[in-house]
Amino acid sequence: MSNPFSLEGKIALVTGASYGIGFAIATALHEAGATIVFNDIGQAQVDRGLAAYAEKGIPARGYVCNVTDEEAVNAMVKQIEEEVGVIDILVNNAGIIKRIPMTEMSAADFRAVIDVDLNAPFIVSKAVIPSMIKKGHGKIINICSMMSELGRETVSAYAAAKGGLKMLTKNICSEYGEYNIQCNGIGPGYIATPQTAPLRERQPDGSRHPFDSFIVAKTPAGRWGEAEDLGGPAVFLASDASNFVNGHILYVDGGILAYIGKQP
Repeated sequence: MSNPFSLEGKIALVTGASYGIGFAIATALHEAGATIVFNDIGQAQVDRGLAAYAEKGIPARGYVCNVTDEEAVNAMVKQIEEEVGVIDILVNNAGIIKRIPMTEMSAADFRAVIDVDLNAPFIVSKAVIPSMIKKGHGKIINICSMMSELGRETVSAYAAAKGGLKMLTKNICSEYGEYNIQCNGIGPGYIATPQTAPLRERQPDGSRHPFDSFIVAKTPAGRWGEAEDLGGPAVFLASDASNFVNGHILYVDGGILAYIGKQP
């Protein structure tokens, strides 16, 4: 292989990739040579994503699809195959979180998180695997989380979903590895995104937000991650360079999971 990290000629579907982590991963895959297709839940979100990709000079294709709807997902995958080609790389990125103490969380809210963060990756993976088998190769990357390994206050549903997604990753590897399909996960640490911006704002006295201080102190790298920090790992797991890597969760967390923390 002259360049095992090249994605030239590959088609990558990144779910929920109008902005944030999904957008950064899709951008990295494009820079490695892949053709990018993405979805979001509404036309307004898709249009926002298309504008962001166009600004970067990326000719992405966007589709409106609710990834928890199996019929809609099957129709989207069929449309992508007809309009663009068979999907070589799937990144199950779409996700939600509801930060609610467990005893205050309704079963409906719990199910909503499980539906998007665990059921949807099952549905989308199931939709793309048959064509990957026919083509003789495929890469599936599930965006897990440190919460695949750790618990924390108010994220019971999210941690349960991401822990389940970790095991779905291992099981897809177990069932479909013989067809030259590699399924791995990326477990981001705390990433600086618009959603986490309020947790990083300086206080009126100029001091760090308490949660910001907590995360920086718990991270050997001494900083929050950037969405772009996930691009290289995604390209590796999407490329031929990882053809014998399967069922693995690559934690991109600045070292948090390796670190017990400083003594007070």
